[in-house]
Amino acid sequence: MDFLTIFNLLLFAQQEGGKGSGGGFMSLIPLLLIIVVFYFFFIRPQMKRTKEQKKFREQLERGQKVITIGGIHGRIVEIQETTVTIEVEGGVHLRVEKSAVAMDTSAQLGADKK
Repeated sequence: MDFLTIFNLLLFAQQEGGKGSGGGFMSLIPLLLIIVVFYFFFIRPQMKRTKEQKKFREQLERGQKVITIGGIHGRIVEIQETTVTIEVEGGVHLRVEKSAVAMDTSAQLGADKK
């Protein structure tokens, strides 16, 4: 059997399967399954991480030790509406967007000292 014959058989089988009742719905099940898998494994966890990051950034406080997205370690000295001023080693102050603050290191440093 050559490729063209096999292709024609597959097309014929697909057409015959679609003629019965419920054939249209049965062809949608794999698509719906893919959508559900994408939601539970990709979209939902990303939404959860985004919500946690937003909550973290709203709870920033003076004196908190943080790391920025760029990897800069510092301590928060001033908080404005959309920006944060952090003090890095040597007393240098940097103003960064709140969205650039990635994580809190205060809890990590406390755990490392124990």
